[in-house]
Amino acid sequence: MWSKGPHLHNDSERTEAYKVLPSNTSNPAPAVGMLTRLAGMLFQSRRRIATVLAIAFAVLLGYHVMVGHNGITAYQQKRSEDKSLQLEINLLQEENAKLKEHVDRLKVDPKTIEHEAKEHLHYTRPGEIIYTLNERPAEPEPVGAQRPAE
Repeated sequence: MWSKGPHLHNDSERTEAYKVLPSNTSNPAPAVGMLTRLAGMLFQSRRRIATVLAIAFAVLLGYHVMVGHNGITAYQQKRSEDKSLQLEINLLQEENAKLKEHVDRLKVDPKTIEHEAKEHLHYTRPGEIIYTLNERPAEPEPVGAQRPAE
């Protein structure tokens, strides 16, 4: 079995192994020592780091649930829109029912047919006279206006 070097199990063995390096290298011992210490600190505080990351993830997830594309605010807006549309549908269904009832009466009831003919088409029976009133009354003359000379 091939091995690349001594197996180092703790920080002191690692540090001592770098002290033994030949002097013709560009002195990697301080950089490697700092990296080793940093790795050791990260390893010792891994639970703290994991806890902070879990809390950050939970906060981001909560924000997404509240404000995101399909969040609670969007859901509430869709619910209010649904209620208004249901109300509009109900009103239109009632209007359709009234109109259908009116059409059925026009198909069957002669009095309804006669009423519609007189009201909308201005038809009359022989001998009947239709009186129509102006929709707007004539505007009264202003009090101080002068009449043209006769």
